[in-house]
Amino acid sequence: MIGVEPVAAPDAPLARRNPVAKLAAALVFSFILVATLDPVAPAIALAIELALLPLFGVRYRVLARRALPLLAGGVGIVVTLVLFAADRSGRVLLDVGPVLVTEGVLVTALGLVLRMFAVALPGVIVFATTDPTDLADALIQNAKAPARFAIGALAAFRLVPLLGQEWQTIALARRARGVDAGRNPVARLRLFGSTAFALLVGAIRRGTRLAVAMDARGFDAGTPRTVARRQHFGAADWLLLVGAAVLAGGALAVSIALGTFRPLLG
Repeated sequence: MIGVEPVAAPDAPLARRNPVAKLAAALVFSFILVATLDPVAPAIALAIELALLPLFGVRYRVLARRALPLLAGGVGIVVTLVLFAADRSGRVLLDVGPVLVTEGVLVTALGLVLRMFAVALPGVIVFATTDPTDLADALIQNAKAPARFAIGALAAFRLVPLLGQEWQTIALARRARGVDAGRNPVARLRLFGSTAFALLVGAIRRGTRLAVAMDARGFDAGTPRTVARRQHFGAADWLLLVGAAVLAGGALAVSIALGTFRPLLG
């Protein structure tokens, strides 16, 4: 059975909150952190997120496994800035041929990596603690989202594991035909690109068929639809939203008080 199920303990205090409330809190928390480029505010925000993780019922090992692509992205950001950053201010730490690493480069790279983690981690936590069906029902009931959008998002979440299975199937089929990169890194990169393109084409075709099927079932007719699960938005959900705004604002205030605040614009 294909599905994306929550990996958190269902009885955790914050995992039980309304899916729309958790999603809105993650957006509020992330939006405030986008306003600065310094490493202090996202570092504080990241520490807050990790400290609150047990309240969502998510184990640190599970979070590390789900955030593995973020680690790869962070390494890519550091390497790119070290090689191509225009601002080389500060004390020189390493000067080897074309590689020039200064304190300014490291501070900028650290700020960007921490901000990426602090902005992306709330989304990872939300989707790790939320059942896709509950999210779709909450979007329709509480956020007043169109049923076509909500059910389409639900279908997308349910089909995500299928992409991994199709990747393995394509790779095995090509290996059976003798198409294998071996230990050649260039051939591996070329094979990766062609496999990703085949996967993308298959995903577009599946999405087109799904859209036609949804239209045939009247999801774009404008007729109000009923939902099987009631999603209540109560006082605790509002407190979650307010708490996210206060904590993110506090991290930003500490950055301003320490004099490290670097606005994104200006």
